[in-house]
Amino acid sequence: MTQSEKYTHVSYREHQGKYKGIMAWLTTTDHKRIGLMYLFGIAVFFCVAAVLGLLMRIEKIAPGETIMDAATYNGIFTLHGVIMIFIVVIPGIAAVFGNFCLPIMIGAKDVMFPKLNLLSWYIYVIGAILGVLSQFMGDGPPDTGWTFYVPYSAEANSNVVIALTAAFVLGFSSILTGLNFIVTIHRMRAPGMTFFKMPLFPWSLYATAWIQVLATPIVGITLLMVIAERTLHIGFFDPALGGDPLLYQHLFWIYSHPAVYVMILPAMGVVSEIFPTFSQKPVFGYTAIAISSLAIAVVGYFVWGHHMYTSGISYYSRWFFSFLTFIVAVPSAIKVFNWISTMYGGSIELRTPLLYAISFIFLFLIGGFTGLTLGALATNVHVHDTTFVVAHFHYIIFGGMGFAFFAAMHYWFPKMYGRMYNEKVANLAWGFLFVGFNVLYFPLFIIGLQGMPRRYFDYLPKFQTGHVISTIGAFILITGLIIMIANLIRGVRKGAYASANPWKGVTLEWQIESPPTLLNFDKVPEIKHPPYLFKKETEA
Repeated sequence: MTQSEKYTHVSYREHQGKYKGIMAWLTTTDHKRIGLMYLFGIAVFFCVAAVLGLLMRIEKIAPGETIMDAATYNGIFTLHGVIMIFIVVIPGIAAVFGNFCLPIMIGAKDVMFPKLNLLSWYIYVIGAILGVLSQFMGDGPPDTGWTFYVPYSAEANSNVVIALTAAFVLGFSSILTGLNFIVTIHRMRAPGMTFFKMPLFPWSLYATAWIQVLATPIVGITLLMVIAERTLHIGFFDPALGGDPLLYQHLFWIYSHPAVYVMILPAMGVVSEIFPTFSQKPVFGYTAIAISSLAIAVVGYFVWGHHMYTSGISYYSRWFFSFLTFIVAVPSAIKVFNWISTMYGGSIELRTPLLYAISFIFLFLIGGFTGLTLGALATNVHVHDTTFVVAHFHYIIFGGMGFAFFAAMHYWFPKMYGRMYNEKVANLAWGFLFVGFNVLYFPLFIIGLQGMPRRYFDYLPKFQTGHVISTIGAFILITGLIIMIANLIRGVRKGAYASANPWKGVTLEWQIESPPTLLNFDKVPEIKHPPYLFKKETEA
C-alpha cells in the first residue's frame, strides 16, 4: 500500500504523521483538524462570553447596584462584546464549517494554502489571548464598549491599547482565511464543477471571503489610528488638534456593517444546505440564492451611514443611506422566500438541524423587520441608542448566526465525528434555546420603545418589569446551552456510530465515509449534474 493509499483508508482523526498526540494537531495542515481547532476555541470563548452576558442580566434584574459596580459592569460589557464579535461571531461559521466542509463540498483534498490556513489559526489564538489579557493588564479593563468609539477610547485611562491590538491581530486571521477560501474556490473545484454547479454553502463563503479581504484592512488601519492617537497624540480624531471624531465612526462602520454580513452570509449558506436535505427536493431558486449572496456583499458596503443618523451627518446623506438600507433587504428577502418554497411540497423530515434552521428564519425575520424600523429616518431618531437596537442586533446575530451555527453543528456532527448525538435531548435543548432567546431579547424591544437606553448600568424603576422578564429568559437560554453542549460532548464520546449519509444528503460531503479520510476522496470526483439532484429527480 502506497502512502497515498494509506491516507485514503485512515480517518483524519486517527492519522498520525511526524508528531503524535497534541503535537499532531498543533502542527497539522489538514483543513478538517484546523476547522475542529477553531471549533474548540470558539466554543470555549462563547461559553465565557455567555457567562459574562448572564452576569450583566443578573445585575439588571433591579435598579441600582446588585452584584457589581458601574466600572465592573462597563469592563464586563466591553469584554462580552469583544469576545462575541471579534473572537466568536466573525470567525464563527466560516472558520469552523468553512474549513471543515468547503474543500469536501467542492471536491478538493484540502484548501489551496494549507500552511497559511494553520498560520491563520495561530494568529486567531494570539489575538484571542490578547483580548482576554487586556482585561487584566495595565490600567484596568477597557470600558469603551466593543465599538471603541472616540474620543473616549482615545482618552480613557483604562487598558484600551491591548484590546485594540487584539482586534487588529484577529483581523489578520480573517483576511488570510478569506484569501484562502477565494483561491480555493477558484482553483480547486472538482472537474466539471462550474460555479453554478457548486453548492450554496461554498457560494456564501465566497461572498463572505471577498468582504473579509476588502473590508477588514479598513478597520485594521482605523484601530491603528486610535492607538497612534493615544500614544503619539497625532490628532486624527481630536478637534483640538484639527481632527474629527466622526471620521472614526465612518471608518469603523465602513468595515463593521459589511462585517455583519461576514457573520450572517455563512449562516444563510448553512440553512440553504439544510432545507433541501430535509425536504428531499432541490433548493428552489438556486441561481437567485447564489447571486443574492453576492448582491448582499456588494450593497452591504454602502449602508454604513445608517449607524450615524443622530451623529450630525447631512440630511441628504441620511436619506441616501436609508434608501440603500431598504435595498439591501431585497436579496435577503429573496433567500427567505426561496427557503420557504424549498420546503413547500417536500418530503419534510423534522430533525434537529431543521428545527434550528426554521428557527433561524423566524428570528432572522424579526431582526430584519426591526432593522427596517432602524433604517427609516423617522423611527430611528426615536429608538437610536436604546435597547431596541440591542434586541435587533441580537435577533440578527445570535438568532441568525448563533442558531445557524447550532444547526450546522447538528447537521455536520455525524460527518465530523462519525457518531450521532441523542436527538431527543437535542430537541429538548432546542426548545429551551428558542424559548429562552425570545424571553430574553423580545422585552428589550418594548422597553427600548419606552426609552430605555442601551449600555446603561442603571435604569428607572419603570423599566424593571422588562428587565426581570429578560433576566428570566437568560437563565432559560443558558439551561438550553448546557443541555446542548453536554449532549454533543456525550455524542462525541459515546454516541452511536453514524453512517456515511444519515440525512440522505446529495452534496459531496455525504458521499464519503464518516468521519472523512485524510485526503477526503479515494479519487477526485467528476461532477456531471447540478447540485441538489435527489434520487426521485434522477429517476424522473
